[in-house]
Amino acid sequence: MKREILDQLLAARANRQAVALITNLEKGDQRIVPRAMASEDALAGKLDEAFRFDQSGSHDGQFINIHNPPLRLVIIGAVHIAQSVIPIAQQLGYDVTVIDPRGAFATGARFPGIALHAEWPDEIIPRIGLDPRTALIALTHDPKIDDPALDAALKSEVFYIGALGSKKTQASRAQRLKDAGFTEQQVARIHGPIGLNIGAKGAPEIAVSIMGEVTRCLRLGA
Repeated sequence: MKREILDQLLAARANRQAVALITNLEKGDQRIVPRAMASEDALAGKLDEAFRFDQSGSHDGQFINIHNPPLRLVIIGAVHIAQSVIPIAQQLGYDVTVIDPRGAFATGARFPGIALHAEWPDEIIPRIGLDPRTALIALTHDPKIDDPALDAALKSEVFYIGALGSKKTQASRAQRLKDAGFTEQQVARIHGPIGLNIGAKGAPEIAVSIMGEVTRCLRLGA
C-alpha cells in the first residue's frame, strides 16, 4: 500500500468518514472512494450495498474493502427505556452516549460504563458531533430537553432520528419544529411514535422495536 493511500485511510478514520479502498486484483492499483462520492463511481451499485451492510468483497476483478466508522447511538433521556435499549445497542456494535441534564437520572449507578453527560443537549451535541454513522433517539417526553436535540439531529446527516410519544405528542412536536423553521419534509425524518409497530409492551419490548427500526434504517435506508 502506498503511503498516500494509507494517509487517506488514517485521515478518514480520524474524521469518522466512511470510505472504500478499492484494489484492482490484476494490477494491484488502489484508490479511495468516500461514501459521499460513491454514487459517481463506476461501482456505484455495489458500493452502496457494501457501505450499507458493512460488507467487503470482490466484484468485477476488484476488491472492495469497506472502512465504515464505528456506529454510535445518542440517547436523549436517562430513562428506564434507555436502560433497556443500551444492552441491545451494544450487542449490535453501537457506542452509546446518554444525555440528560437531570442529574437525578443521569447517574453512573443507573448507567454504569456508559458515556454519560448531565448537560443540556444543545450544550453537549456540538462537542460530540453528529454524522451519518450516528442514530439519535429522544426519550424524555420533555420538549425542553428533546426539542433541542431533535433540532440538532435534523440539521445533521444522522441516519436515524426517533422520538418517544403518542401520535398526538408527535403532531405537537412536528408543529413546534415547523414553527422553528423546519419544512414538512425535514420533520418527516423523525420516526414517531418511535420503533417498529410490533405491539410492544413494557420497556424491554419497546427497546426491541426501537433497535429493530434503527437497524432497518441503517441497512435499508427506510
